[in-house]
Amino acid sequence: MTQLTHSPGEPRVAVVGAGPAGLYAADILRGQAPGAQIDVLEALPSPFGLIRYGVAPDHPRIKSIVDSLHEILDRGDIRFYGNVTVGSDLTLDELRARYDVILLATGALQDAELDIPGIDLPGSFGAADFVAWYDSHPDYPQTWPLEAESVAVIGNGNVALDVTRVLARRPADLARTDMPAHVRRVFEASPVRDIHVFGRRGPAAAKFSPLELRELGLTPGVKMLLDAEDFDLNDADRAAMAANGRLRQVVKTMEQWRAGHDGAGERRIHLHFYSRPERVEGTSAVTGLTVRRTAPDGAGGVVDTDELRTYPVGAVYRAVGYFGSPVEGAPFDAARGVVPHLAGRVIDASGRPVPGLYVTGWIKRGPVGLIGSTKSDALETIASIVEDLPDLAGARDPSAPPLADLLAARGVEVVTWEGWQAIDALERANGEAEGRARAKLATRRELISAAAASSVTS
Repeated sequence: MTQLTHSPGEPRVAVVGAGPAGLYAADILRGQAPGAQIDVLEALPSPFGLIRYGVAPDHPRIKSIVDSLHEILDRGDIRFYGNVTVGSDLTLDELRARYDVILLATGALQDAELDIPGIDLPGSFGAADFVAWYDSHPDYPQTWPLEAESVAVIGNGNVALDVTRVLARRPADLARTDMPAHVRRVFEASPVRDIHVFGRRGPAAAKFSPLELRELGLTPGVKMLLDAEDFDLNDADRAAMAANGRLRQVVKTMEQWRAGHDGAGERRIHLHFYSRPERVEGTSAVTGLTVRRTAPDGAGGVVDTDELRTYPVGAVYRAVGYFGSPVEGAPFDAARGVVPHLAGRVIDASGRPVPGLYVTGWIKRGPVGLIGSTKSDALETIASIVEDLPDLAGARDPSAPPLADLLAARGVEVVTWEGWQAIDALERANGEAEGRARAKLATRRELISAAAASSVTS
């Protein structure tokens, strides 16, 4: 591993998580505390978090964020430890013995629960699991039961749009993405013809972004179908749209589709609003989804009605949000799926700050907001760290062996930045050979082996 030279008196900072939250925070801290030694630890062999494993592969525009994150690590003043899991490869206490500051940026990777009857039936899936599979996350199986002709997607946010669009894509369109062969083969055999998307509230309350929604309608071979009964806008809807340009654009796009979408009908996407999931039908597998119709309450919300509708579907995907996972040894709010904090300072059960322990990103605030929110969130936490640094310097144990030595003694196959560059080069070369920008390596072993080759050839 490349060793950076630092003065013994300089503060040492460990950032746990190499997604946008962790890397933006590390970059901001580098600017505000230029003498700090900053190491970023990542449980996966690759950096970039949900940008690599949570963004649909047909979205290269969003994936371009990777370029800015790459530059942060490529400068050489922040060290990268990939394939290192806090809680199994080493403990939080062992980190605290080696660093003055620990910043948790582990994100929110799990599907939020939807507590309705039948949600655990075979054929009912979490959107986060589906996205991780088609993005070739190395810790997920290489197969997926894509067997239903008619599918339900529960949710009215951008993840629901991603899942819907990918399900509706022609295999030839996906072949140009970075999907590895085992994922493409599943989509090539996909029988999906109808995708029903359900939202509890009305179209003027949808969380879609305008661009993502328009892209859905531009999917080749897709016909957009909407119910006229859902578009009887009320005063509260019009007030919300008047105050929010995003909502105006979203509703305008859907109104245009309702007036007559000119897409072909090879695959059909049905957008249903005022539909609250009541239960998943079936005994041994999903056979349908029953929803309860809701109605506007006149104040921007909805109330339940007595009307139930059942849609025959063979699979259900819930895209109702992400949920954080605890970091062993750190406080955790199990109800909200976040690490409790005050201005980024982690607090214990009594509300007192835990010295030297901080949090940023979705594991701090919950799974809301885009990249802009991530940066502003990091600014708050870094301000707290910089304010506290004079009292934290020297908190580590000077007799503790270096982290690299500890991991080597335990046989942890650490992926360095140079190792990631080798992975990156191989994926690009594999993609170029197939006429695309990148072909992802699919398994943890493939990733680690490609990284290890860099140390042999260097």
